Amino acid sequence: MASSPPSKRRRKAQTTVDSESPSTQDKSSPVVVFAHGAGAPSSSDWMIRWKEMLKKALNAVEVVTFDYPYMSGEKRKAPPNAEKLVDFHSDVVKDAVSKYPGHPLILAGKSMGSRVSCMVAAQEDIAASLIVCLGYPLKGMNGAVRDETLLQLKVPVVFVQGTKDGLCPLEKLEAVRKKMKAMSGLHEIDGGDHSFKISKKHLATKGSTQEEAEDAALQAIASFFTRSLR
Repeated sequence: MASSPPSKRRRKAQTTVDSESPSTQDKSSPVVVFAHGAGAPSSSDWMIRWKEMLKKALNAVEVVTFDYPYMSGEKRKAPPNAEKLVDFHSDVVKDAVSKYPGHPLILAGKSMGSRVSCMVAAQEDIAASLIVCLGYPLKGMNGAVRDETLLQLKVPVVFVQGTKDGLCPLEKLEAVRKKMKAMSGLHEIDGGDHSFKISKKHLATKGSTQEEAEDAALQAIASFFTRSLR
């Protein structure tokens, strides 16, 4: 963290980091800021598991998770519009960068968290190397395609999407990717839903496992990160 006292907003961030001295990590190791989705906090089993997997796959010096203000406290509120979370998210990112200067910055997010991550990456004072979108919610509640932020991006972005994710029809995402300025990649999890869960029947048909499907996604993310740095 920076030496100056944190703001009130930052004190509420409840960030969770992996304690490891910066001096023990190579400068090529990224710092990852990982945002949760609309319905579950950073302490959910899904977030904890993917935090650990991302750290290992990316050889990250640190993976920072946090809770948006509406998710904090005893009584949780309904999530606000994504745009209203950008400033808070940006504060968390800047704190992480100040702790690990010189390391590549990766903004990762689950569902809504990936959408806010893209908004944060579009800001001039945020220098991200990569955005990782895990289950990007391309379709809004009214069914409209929410592509404005994606079309403005200049930072490379990799999407990991389940083929049975109703919030992101892959044909619509492909159409958006063709219009994007930024370099983009897509890894499909065959049979996966919005949280990448695959039915046992589908896995049996494919002769695969949930773990193998997730490992393939993580390898794709790591490979895309390497290519984006080049």
